[in-house]
Formats: sequence, structure tokens, C-alpha cells
Amino acid sequence: MKSRPSFPVRLSVTEVAAGRPVHAVKPQPASRADELKAHQTLGLPGPIGLGLDSSAVRAKMVAKLAAQGVQDELVLKAMGLVQRHCFVESALVGQAYEDTSLPIGFAQTISKPNVVARIIELLRQGVQGKLGRILEIGTGSGYQAAVLSHVATEVYSIERLRALHEKAKKNLLPFRLPNVHLIFGDGMLGFVKGAPYAGIISAAGGAEVPEAWLDQLAEGGRLVAPTVTSAGHQALVVIHKTGQGFDRQVLEPVHFVPLKSGIA
Repeated sequence: MKSRPSFPVRLSVTEVAAGRPVHAVKPQPASRADELKAHQTLGLPGPIGLGLDSSAVRAKMVAKLAAQGVQDELVLKAMGLVQRHCFVESALVGQAYEDTSLPIGFAQTISKPNVVARIIELLRQGVQGKLGRILEIGTGSGYQAAVLSHVATEVYSIERLRALHEKAKKNLLPFRLPNVHLIFGDGMLGFVKGAPYAGIISAAGGAEVPEAWLDQLAEGGRLVAPTVTSAGHQALVVIHKTGQGFDRQVLEPVHFVPLKSGIA
């Protein structure tokens, strides 16, 4: 018998986080000149924070993403706004803005910044302004949902591991993102209550894209997911839903955790 997803948890502006941990690893603060330059790049009103909270640290990461080929300005700005160090383990915060995946527990990882930016950019291809409603399969630490909140009007994010679902709730609550809705449930079933979606994005790869996702994708919408190819390797696949059917594009090889059904 298939498990049904629970009702989504809304991260409203009225919720207040309690007891955020103080991270032990803190790099040297950026200079004020770097702060000003970073805020000009990100279009923010003025420099705030020190160390890992500094926008200059995030702006440096964004500059690397742009050099690697990410061109969507809205995606780059979103990557610069979200504090990635708040979504990794305290022992690893010194690596938070490096282009590397990091373990988040429960045999799961937070994807590399370049991978997050690349996938969201693919999701937004051909779109002017913000995306509409988005479904994310695999909440993980909540980092990608936070980035998506800046490029989409609404984000529904589903996680099959209860412990990770709870962890993401704690990570996201301090950010007070009213357009992010967390769901504990089987991601392979999607979330029909929020459908249709302008975009669907998956953080896990299976042998094929579940029919439920294709059904819940709006006409004109795009789905981006790692999928196992006929050669037996994972590749990034983009599916565009049109009035005539589905256009499928297979892109570069990737390595994501396997897509699983059920809840745990």
C-alpha cells in the first residue's frame, strides 16, 4: 500500500527560529570595499554581516559560477542571497562556499553550488521573470528550496526521509520564506494538491521519470532530473511538456543519489 504524503508545512513569516547554533569555524571578515562591490553585484541595499554571513563571500562564489557558464541573472542573484553555510554541518562550514558537494547525514548530500545553479537555470530556460509554482523532489537540507524561493512564486518541496524533512524545517524557519511549503511524503508520487507545476526538479535519479511527475507538469512546463541512460549511467535530462507531447533532451553525465519510493 502506497503511503500518502502529509499536509504541507508552511514556513510563514510568523514563525520564529529558536536557538540557532553558533558555528565554530569562521573565516576572516571581508574588507568593506569587497562588501560594497558584492552588494553592487547582487543589487542589495548595503553591506551586512561578517565572515560567513558576508555577502562578499557569497559574491565570490557567484563570480565563479558566472565564470563556469551560468548566465541567468536571476539565478546568480538567488545564489548570492542564500547563505549556504546555514545548510551544512557545523564542522564543514569552512567549505560551504567551495564548489563541492557535502554530506548532510542520512547518506545524503547537499549538491555543489554549480549543480544547483545549472539545474535551476535549465528549469528557467525561456522564462522571463519569475517561474510559477515549482515542485522539488528531495528537500535534503533545504538549500535548493531556499534558492528556488527567489526565482519562483511558490515552491513545494517533498522529502521521503522524516529526519531530513525535520532538519530542513529547522534550517529554513529562520529565513521566513512564506512561499516555501515542505511536505513529508513519497516524492515518486509528486504532490497532486499543488499541481499543475510550471517546473519540476529532482535531486535524485532513477531509471525513468515517474509518470506522476509528467502528469503534474503544466503544459509549457519543464522538468529537470537525473536519469539513468541506456548505457547505465546517470545523465541530466530536461523534459519540456508541449501541446503535442514531451520533448526530451539528454545532457551531461551527473551523479546523484538514487531515487527511491516510500517514506522512512
